[in-house]
Amino acid sequence: MEKPRLTHSRRRFLGATAAAAAATEFGMTGSTHAHSESGEPGARPTVTGTIRKSFGPVKQISAGDLSVGYVEAGPAHGRAVILMHGWPYDIHSYTEVTPLLAAKGYRVIVPYLRGHGTTRFLSSKTPRNAQQSAFAVDIIALLDALRIDKAILAGYDWGSRTGDIIAALWPHRCKALVSVTGYLIVNVEANKMPSPPKSEWAWWYQYYFATERGVRGLREYRHDLAKLVWKFNSPTWNFDDATFDRTAAAFNNPDYVSIVIDNYRWRLGLAKGESRYDGLEKRLAAAPVITVPTITIDGAHDPFTPPGNGSAYRKKFTGAYAHRTLNVGHNVPQEDPQGFTAAVMAADGL
Repeated sequence: MEKPRLTHSRRRFLGATAAAAAATEFGMTGSTHAHSESGEPGARPTVTGTIRKSFGPVKQISAGDLSVGYVEAGPAHGRAVILMHGWPYDIHSYTEVTPLLAAKGYRVIVPYLRGHGTTRFLSSKTPRNAQQSAFAVDIIALLDALRIDKAILAGYDWGSRTGDIIAALWPHRCKALVSVTGYLIVNVEANKMPSPPKSEWAWWYQYYFATERGVRGLREYRHDLAKLVWKFNSPTWNFDDATFDRTAAAFNNPDYVSIVIDNYRWRLGLAKGESRYDGLEKRLAAAPVITVPTITIDGAHDPFTPPGNGSAYRKKFTGAYAHRTLNVGHNVPQEDPQGFTAAVMAADGL
C-alpha cells in the first residue's frame, strides 16, 4: 500500500461473441520462452459476487533476477498491457479486468511482483531488495523476456509507482500509463519529513515493520494483518473470505516477508538498497516528469487519496492527460473493474 503526499516525494491506478468467449476462458496465449505451471487453486468473483474459475495456468519465465509467475490473456499479437498489483494484494486484483481487456483485443500480462505468488529469485545469492527501481527493472526484464517492445502500463499501489518509474525513465517502453493515486515516485530524503499526525497514524504498519517485532508480526500474522489493511483501505468494499483467501495464498512466497520489510524500510531510509541502482535512484530523486499519455485515478473512499481531485500531482504529467475519480477505495481494479478497464482503453486512445 502506498503513501501519497502533496509533494512528489511520497505516494499519496466486446463483439458479443468475443465477450462471451473471454468470460468463459481467458484466452490464454503463450510465449515461446514460457512454460505453464499447474493452475492456481481458488476461484474468480464476478461483479455479482459469484465465485468462478480463476485465471487458469500460471506461467513462469526467466526475466532478469527472477523466474516471474504471470497469467496471460488475449491475442498474442494484441497491444500489450501490463497490469501490476500492490501490497497487500496480488494478481487477483485483475480477475475481472483481464477478460474485459482480452475481449477488446489486448494482450494482457499480469505478473506476480517479486516476493509474491510463484515469482522466485533465480539465485539464493541475490539480495532480497525491494527499493522502487528494482521493481521497475523487473518489469523491463519481463518485457524483454516476452519480446514486448512497448506496453500500456497500469497499476495501483506498488504497481502505480512501478509504472510511473518506467514511464519516466524508459518512456520508449511505455505506450500509455494508468496510475492510481497519480505520481508516486519516492525521494527518500524528502520522505524523511513528517506528515500530519492523522496521516502518520494511518501508516502505523510502516513503523511497525521498522522493528524486529514487526518482522516477526508480519511473519506470524501475515494473513490477519493483510486483511486488516484491506478493510481499512477499502471501507465500502464488502469482499468475502474466499476473495481475500485466494489473494492471501500469494503471501506464502518464501521471500514475501523480506520483500515487504525491505520495501517499507527503504522508503523510510532504514534500508540502503543496492549500488547497481544508484544511478536510477539519483534520476528518480529529481522527480522526473512523465511525458507519456496518462490517466490518473483516485478512489473516492481510499483513505490515502490526496485532496484536490488530482491537483496535487497534476504538474508531474506533461503529456496527454486525464483524471478520473471512481466511487471505490484503494484496490481500484478489483472494486471497479469496468471503470479501471475503461481507463486503460481511454489511455490507449490519448
